[in-house]
This record gives sequence, structure tokens and C-alpha cells, in this order.
Amino acid sequence: MTKIKKVLIMGAAGRDFHNFNVVFRNNPRFKVVAFTAAQIPNIVDRRYPAKLAGRLYPKGIPIFAEDGLTELIQKHKIEEVVFSYSDVSHEYVMHKGSLAISAGADFKLLGEKSTMLKADVPVIAVCAVRTGSGKSQTTRKVSQILKRLGKKVVVVRHPMPYGDLTKQICQRFASKKDLDRYNCTIEEREEYEPHLEKGTVVYAGVDYKQILEQAQKEADIIIWDGGNNDFPFFNPDLLITVADPHRAGHELTYFPGEVNLRSADVVVINKVDTAKPRDVKKVEKNALSVNSDAIMIKAASPISVDKPDLIRNKRVLVVEDGPTLTHGEMRFGAGIVAAKKYRASKIVDPHKFVAGSLRRVFANYPNIGPLLPAMGYGEKQIKDLQRTINAANCDSVVIATPVDLGKILKINKPTVRVRYELQELTKPDLTEILKKFISKI
Repeated sequence: MTKIKKVLIMGAAGRDFHNFNVVFRNNPRFKVVAFTAAQIPNIVDRRYPAKLAGRLYPKGIPIFAEDGLTELIQKHKIEEVVFSYSDVSHEYVMHKGSLAISAGADFKLLGEKSTMLKADVPVIAVCAVRTGSGKSQTTRKVSQILKRLGKKVVVVRHPMPYGDLTKQICQRFASKKDLDRYNCTIEEREEYEPHLEKGTVVYAGVDYKQILEQAQKEADIIIWDGGNNDFPFFNPDLLITVADPHRAGHELTYFPGEVNLRSADVVVINKVDTAKPRDVKKVEKNALSVNSDAIMIKAASPISVDKPDLIRNKRVLVVEDGPTLTHGEMRFGAGIVAAKKYRASKIVDPHKFVAGSLRRVFANYPNIGPLLPAMGYGEKQIKDLQRTINAANCDSVVIATPVDLGKILKINKPTVRVRYELQELTKPDLTEILKKFISKI
């Protein structure tokens, strides 16, 4: 009789659930005792529901805080810990590995062959080396090019299941009304809404086997819109990886961003218009050192502002993408670039106005500069974000998030939208690469 191995999966409500679904669900050789949660709030003390967990887990699987990992390993005699989240340094991963091993368990990373699903239609994946590199605008650019070339495109987005998991098994977004129907968080809206504005259907959820089965029924080509620098859940026929020279060197020192860099068919070195030339050269050198076969594209993400007069000579509060500033470790984004470009008289530091749960965000990420991360993982956090913005002593609010916060929050000050799209600066560009790709499928 084969001994059943006790497993604990470390995650952040995304890769961990996918790894369970494709490797451990309905697999009698393993017993997944628990998940642990990190990075994302409001996940701890919930359960991965029985409806998703399968016949071996009629009561579902509990989700605990990661800071109790040692105690969980020892209490439940865990034999294998599977690390299943992303956008963390190599050093961080090995600290977790050392912790697990010293507590008595094996430590494991699942790779592409174990976890990727195979589609019946071609898949183009857009991933990154770090959160906030510019993957979203690259995905939008790829989508628009393919449409111009006559292809029906569906985007499948990396998971963001922060609500009722049984209602998020397979989600299809065709209009902004669907964002309300699924009670999407700000983080979800930031990723889905720009695609919907361009008429692109988006799928997301928890069970990516079901999602793939549905998405490929209505697509000539699936675009995998990666998140949090994770590698794709679907086996890509073309992998585009975006690198960020504002964090030069991270492309070789973060997991699994380095996986994406080494696996890429195309590397887009983004933000070369705002990065230091030496940092652009460093990223290019590093990319070539581990993947000399990849096509290199240098690109910019030029900003556009709808009301520059609300920045010029004004005291502005800058609101930027939340994950990019927190675990993405960026010190600034497009909002700060816009504030400086249009000569704001002052960039207002939000620290003394921060309300409620956002205080914990600033405590956990003390290196956040004089700007406000648009955190909104639940109703309470969204209200705290609104309270913080409305309390700030400023003339106007610069919103540099992909979603228009002015339509979600009741803001008591004038707002300015900052947008950014990908602009390739070198040849071959994405149009040439995608034309060649289509000719071969």
C-alpha cells in the first residue's frame, strides 16, 4: 500500500490554487493538509471550498497565515511544502525553504511541465520579470495587433480570486457590467477594464482547466495575461517577457521572473525613455547572458494626461497601482512621472492622512515614497482608500491606475487620469513578430 504524503501549499490565492487543481486534486498519493497565505489580505482563516477541492476533501482545505508555517509543519507532520507564489527574491524563496526544511519537511517548487495546460488553439503569453514592468500595456498592444491581423482574440488573465471562490470558478467578462456582477475589487478592475474598453473578452477565475475549455471555444488565439511575474498556466506557443530597467538586476534575482526571462521568445525592455541608459544596458546584457536566442525589443511607455492644468502649479496627491508599489517594490510610477512632467508645485505625501487598513500597508512596506498605493482588495479597504484621498490636503488627485478610481470612489477633489501605452522603439517590433508567428500556425 502506497504511503500518502502530507503536503502544505504556500500561496497567495493564485498559483497555489492552480498547482493544487492540476497536481494534487483527486490524487490519492497526497493529502493537502492546508494552504498558507501571504501578500494578499483577507485570505487567512478561509477554506478552499469542497466544490473546488474535489472528492478527497469533502470539507474543503483550511487556509492559515504563513507566519505559523513552522508550527503547522510540526503539528500536522507535514512531509512536503510546495512554494506556490511569485514576485519574490531568490533569497526570500530560500529563506522559506530553509524554514520548511529545518521544521522537518521537504521543500518543493513545481515547474512548467507539471503545471501548464495545453490548449487546442495557439497561445501567446505575456509575462514579466517583476510586477509593474509594463506587462499590461504590452498585452493590450499584442491584442490590438492580432485583431488588426484578423484574428479573434480572448484574454485569459492570471488569477485574482479574492471573493467567494465558488462563484469565481470560471468568470467571463464581456462588458463593464460584468465587473459589477462579479463584485470585482479595484485590483481586478485594473486588469480587466482596459481590455473591456478595447472590446476584448477576458476570462479569469480559479479553475483554469474549465477556463481554458471555455475560452478556446471562442478564440483563434488565446493571450495569457500573466500577473505578479508568474510563469503561464497555459503552454505558450510564443512567450513575451517584459523587463524593467528601473529595477535593473532584478531580472536575474527574482522568482519566477528569471524563469520568464530564460524561457522567453521575445524580451521587451520597457521604460527606456525614463530609465538611466546604463540600467537599460545592464538589463539587455543580463537578458542576453541567459537567453541569447530571444528577440530583444526596446520600448517606452509614454504617458498621456487628460487635464494637465490640474497638475501644473498645483499641490497634487499621486495615486499609483497598489501591487507595483508594495511587493513590486517600485518607488514611483506613471503618476509621479506626470506630476514632474507637468510641473506640479508639490507632490503631497499621504502618510499623515492614511486611514484604517492602509496604515498596515504602509507599515508593511515602509519604503513607499510620497504617493498612495491604490489598494482595494475588499470593501473595507476601498472605503479606507476613499477616506485617505478625501482627507489629503491637496488641490487635485493624479490617478495613475489602469482603472478610473473616480468612477469607483466618491472623491471630493478634482481628478486627473494618467494613461500609458506601449511604444516599441526598435525593430523587429511586435507587429512584425506577430505576423511571422501567424504565418506559421
